[in-house]
Amino acid sequence: MIDKTVVEQLDIQKYLGTWYEIARYDHRFERGLVGVTADYSIRDDGKIKVINSGYKDSLDGKFSQAVGKAKIPNPEKAPAKLKVSFFLFFYGDYFVMELDKDYQWAVIGSSSDKYLWILSRTSEMHTELYNELLNRLEKRGYNVSGLIEVEQKPL
Repeated sequence: MIDKTVVEQLDIQKYLGTWYEIARYDHRFERGLVGVTADYSIRDDGKIKVINSGYKDSLDGKFSQAVGKAKIPNPEKAPAKLKVSFFLFFYGDYFVMELDKDYQWAVIGSSSDKYLWILSRTSEMHTELYNELLNRLEKRGYNVSGLIEVEQKPL
């Protein structure tokens, strides 16, 4: 059984901005992408604008971008359980399971065991921190050998 508990507090204003994808489970909509970033900002309607971008197969590959939206259905009881949509009215879970107190790294999961991301505010993560996050994920029941380390442009 996988532990999908989320952080108790999420200050969405602190969470906004650019995140670099350090590692992820493979899935169809990001397959082959490297240099992946996620940018979050507040839309005029109060929802969160999500821009995921990356490059196909290499850092010099074709640029790819997907624009979506996110919302927090229950901000009082579950501020770290977001819903994200890139396809009309179809929303997927976006669970902030681990989060640095200074919002410098995050671990994202969902209600499904098929999705997992490690994000950072910088394009590189110290090996010690990465290994610590892998240990935490193993304790939660995740198969960390399934994670793909995402190539990023060096700092």
